[in-house]
Amino acid sequence: MGTTITQVDAISLTDLSRPAPFSIPQTVIPSRSASQVPANRRPSLRVFDAEPTGTLNKSRRALITTLVILASLTQYAANFVTLAGGLAFSRKLGREVGPGEANWMPAAYSLTQSTFVLISGRLGAVYGHKQTLLVGGAIIAVFSLANAFTTTYNAFIAVRALTGIGGGLIMPNAVAMITIIVPPGRARNLTMGFFAAAAPVGGWVGGLIAGLFMSTSRWQMMFVFLSGLTAVLFGLLALELPREVPVDKGGRIDYTGAGLGLSSLLLFNLVWNQAPSAGWSTPYEMALLALSVVLFVGFLAWERHVAHEPIMPVSIFKAPTFTALLFVVLLSYMSFGISLWYMIAWEQILRGRSVIQLTMIWTPFVPGSIIAVFIAAWLIPRLAAQYIIALGVVFVLVSNLLLATMPVHQTYWAQTFPAIVVGSMCPDLVYVAAQVIASNSVSRKQQGIAGSLIGTLNLYGNSLGLGFAGTIETQLLEQTQDEARGYRAAFYFGVALAVAGLVLNFTFVRVPKDEREGWDPADQANDDIPVVGATLTRAGAATGVENSAAA
Repeated sequence: MGTTITQVDAISLTDLSRPAPFSIPQTVIPSRSASQVPANRRPSLRVFDAEPTGTLNKSRRALITTLVILASLTQYAANFVTLAGGLAFSRKLGREVGPGEANWMPAAYSLTQSTFVLISGRLGAVYGHKQTLLVGGAIIAVFSLANAFTTTYNAFIAVRALTGIGGGLIMPNAVAMITIIVPPGRARNLTMGFFAAAAPVGGWVGGLIAGLFMSTSRWQMMFVFLSGLTAVLFGLLALELPREVPVDKGGRIDYTGAGLGLSSLLLFNLVWNQAPSAGWSTPYEMALLALSVVLFVGFLAWERHVAHEPIMPVSIFKAPTFTALLFVVLLSYMSFGISLWYMIAWEQILRGRSVIQLTMIWTPFVPGSIIAVFIAAWLIPRLAAQYIIALGVVFVLVSNLLLATMPVHQTYWAQTFPAIVVGSMCPDLVYVAAQVIASNSVSRKQQGIAGSLIGTLNLYGNSLGLGFAGTIETQLLEQTQDEARGYRAAFYFGVALAVAGLVLNFTFVRVPKDEREGWDPADQANDDIPVVGATLTRAGAATGVENSAAA
């Protein structure tokens, strides 16, 4: 008996930042001999080669998937420490400011994470998902440690932004490793469900870590702890993950397009998040805003007319409802990010809560978010996806409205608790439904690009919304010297964003409920279907590995 490694045309893995806990049924392609393969079939240069998953026993497979999920959870914890403790960190670093001017604390990590999610799936395809995942972990470990030794606000924020790059590299490639290790079926679905739960649980754990360390005099040790925890988890992953050769080894990466696209996104977000503290009268604000627009126009021109393998084909925006969907997702997550940050400011500044108290208040968010994942999965085959998105947007609208109308001093159970519970339903309902709509709107070859765009806007919206709301809040605070009024204005802006998202959703997004089984015949393009080599007698596994008798 022996093991044969099969060469197949690789289908790119969808880049998801938070995967839905279910799999789209896959069409099985029967094996064909060399004589049966069409003569006009172009030989693939993309070869997938990995340690056969059949050689991984159940205990090792369970260990690897557990480590991947814990690594993802740690990444989210590293993100959320400066969301829960951002105002306290600002004070420790000598910057006694409100949420509008301290907005870089939660925004810096999400900004770079969101932009690098856009290209990290492609980096994994060319350089290896395992290698890219481990590099992401190393970046978080190194720069989290560096954060422990920063003594100024600006240096702290810069290092946080560098840390976020690691998060962007981890997310799509963690999903890829799970889909490589765990074969399709109930086990993969369950694993994906746990992976999706890593976001809310990791966020809560991050708040708990921040609260515990902020109650001590050596709060910087929090980042040493996060660095060490990340190093241990990713070190174990490096030892346990099976050998992998990239699915597109030697393939091209559109570095020029990536540079133009990432630069435009980074600068546009930077301008808006810097505006609350610098002011729009500062010359560099308008200059950088104009530069971000020029870079984005250059990015579109490059992708359409020059790039041989564009990182984002412009044709994807011609897909029915897809462009409108992107704006709905962006507006939804902008509204959601505002509700989180200004709820934290309200509780900490106006009600005097500590970071650890805030984390306890935040606890209902975890089960609410996890429940929403499974509600979304249950609704997908039963309800048109645009209505599922609408439900998620209504939830964040109601959450912002509850927070905007509550008095400064009030029992937690009256409005804060229901606002947290209702708001927790938004992210997953919007995300899962948006992925389904994107999947139905674009061709098979553009599935990965569409998925990565949804994941990017998820995180980018959280960061960008803080800049817009911060500008409104700080301007009103300067005029009235009333903190509560400024926070309420930010919440009402979140309401307005949600209303705009609803209008776009009901006006332009049109996708029927998803009852498909397998790919549409039109999507079964010749150069997109796996072809089993002539030496095999039956179809290999999803990884391209077949156990067969050897002479």
